[in-house]
Amino acid sequence: MIKDTSGQDVVLTPSTGQRLKLPVIVGCCTLLVSALVWASFGSSTATQSMSRADITTAKLYVGTLTRDVATSGKIVAANAPILYSTEEGTVTLLSNPGDTVNKGDLVAKLESPSLTNKLEQAKSLLVSMESALERGKLDARRTQLQVNQTLDMATVDLEAADRESRRGDLLIQSKLISEIDYEKAKDELHKAKLKFKHAEQEVALTKDTLTFELKNKALEVDRQALAVQELERQVEALNIKAPVGGIIGNWLTEQKTRLSANQPILTVVDLSAYEAELAVPESYADELGLGMEVELSFGELKLMGKLSSISPEVRNREVTTRVQFAQSDSLKLRQNQRISARILLDHRANVLMVKRGAFMNMGSEEAYQIDGDVATRRDIKLGSTSMSQVEVLEGGKAGDEWVISSLESFNHAEQVKLY
Repeated sequence: MIKDTSGQDVVLTPSTGQRLKLPVIVGCCTLLVSALVWASFGSSTATQSMSRADITTAKLYVGTLTRDVATSGKIVAANAPILYSTEEGTVTLLSNPGDTVNKGDLVAKLESPSLTNKLEQAKSLLVSMESALERGKLDARRTQLQVNQTLDMATVDLEAADRESRRGDLLIQSKLISEIDYEKAKDELHKAKLKFKHAEQEVALTKDTLTFELKNKALEVDRQALAVQELERQVEALNIKAPVGGIIGNWLTEQKTRLSANQPILTVVDLSAYEAELAVPESYADELGLGMEVELSFGELKLMGKLSSISPEVRNREVTTRVQFAQSDSLKLRQNQRISARILLDHRANVLMVKRGAFMNMGSEEAYQIDGDVATRRDIKLGSTSMSQVEVLEGGKAGDEWVISSLESFNHAEQVKLY
């Protein structure tokens, strides 16, 4: 007879873990469903979420917006003239770079034998012309004396003829002379008057002629004297002198070099006054104006200055400007020292603005406003900008909190859940 399996059956009692397994699974599912329902209730339109640690926010506020331009530059001497050769010649440099010089000190010298020879020739010609002028004056006196002598003789002849004429009048009345002799005396008187008249005219004409000739010779002497003065000036200009007090900057030529006219020789740097030379992007060129305030930064020290000059040309997409600023002995400035600066273009009061950030890279047309744990997309319109703020024209009000970091991860979503 075959036995059944009843003898092999064992009654199993469920363990505590197995009895709790099902309730735990049911509870977890319930919590998950509840969380999903709560999330959908808290943000019915949020399509994505993001950690607050990944974003930067700032609040909108009303204040004074200062439009400015950040730039950099260097310290330059306000007066650093370049000295040029005045004539062709061989240069002798008398001062070395770094030497201290005073105004009027001789710093270089040109040797020009041809110019020196021209000066000597001009001086010799001037002396010759001055001698000719003196000789002309003597000749004029002699000629004047001769014509005066002629006039005097004509005067004597006129007086004699007049006397003979009066004697003839007396004699003809007494019929002591003939009619022919009487008329001859009258003719002699008439002839003497003509000679006297012509002598007077000759004296006047000779005087005018001599005056004119002497005046021309004097003008020629004066003209030659001016030529000599000009050559003397040119020869004196061969001595290159410092136009300002300071130090010798750089040699722009070599010692004993043969130079042509108007070639640079060296620079003299006036250390008594400095200016800041700034390079401003050409996009701001039209907004620059003389007298604008500029904040200069010398390390931790800040000074205010004003734009004193603006270059009319653009080089390498930049406009060169000069800034004047108050100087003192406490400033330890050096030529070509690098500085940073802010050019203050405009001050606008009562402007709604927010701190600048990467959100502006999205075209300045959208921003995300923080409201609790939700960031909501807003259409905005931005205006003027400064180094640290940007004007808000539309889309916000004072007290609103915006995301100012990059918005690329938001993907233009209408709402983003923050956790």
